[in-house]
Amino acid sequence: MNILSSITGIYMILIFIRIMLTWFSGAQYGRPMELLSSITDPYLRWFRRFSVLQAGFLDLSPIVAMAVLSLVQTLFSTIARYGRIRLGMILGILLSSLEAAGSFIVGFCIVILVLRLIAYLTNRNTVSLFWGVINTISQPILYRMNRLLFKGRLVHYRTGLLAAIGVLVVLMIGMKFLVAVAVSFLFQLPV
Repeated sequence: MNILSSITGIYMILIFIRIMLTWFSGAQYGRPMELLSSITDPYLRWFRRFSVLQAGFLDLSPIVAMAVLSLVQTLFSTIARYGRIRLGMILGILLSSLEAAGSFIVGFCIVILVLRLIAYLTNRNTVSLFWGVINTISQPILYRMNRLLFKGRLVHYRTGLLAAIGVLVVLMIGMKFLVAVAVSFLFQLPV
């Protein structure tokens, strides 16, 4: 199980490298890139076929693919550590994985809203491509958060941003604490 966990970790690194290299589409990598693509692309393509993982120009399929590999690696290392796997452990690992995915999404939203707040406070030129992307992502988040927090009342833009960031930070901390307690309980179950 330790060997399988290590192999899964190496494969995750290869996928991460592949994902990072796609950000530099103009570069020519030759044979090493072809080899890396032939190893990683079949796995990544399997997740790309799910349209729910496509949000406009944002492709979440590599994140989900990495999360699944992380879950598998955790299962392998847990079996290696305890010699067996129980239902409580599986549930704990699944809950931890869901929390990690949720924390990533909430953390991403926090970063986007903080960037938007910085742009607002410094009167940045938000017409550039970068700020256009930040605005495109931040507006739906901010709209939903303000609707939830202020129940349709009009509030100052800065107040809405600060409130949304604050709620998301509290949500992330609370989620981590509750999941840690639940996972600890699940790992102690005799089943």
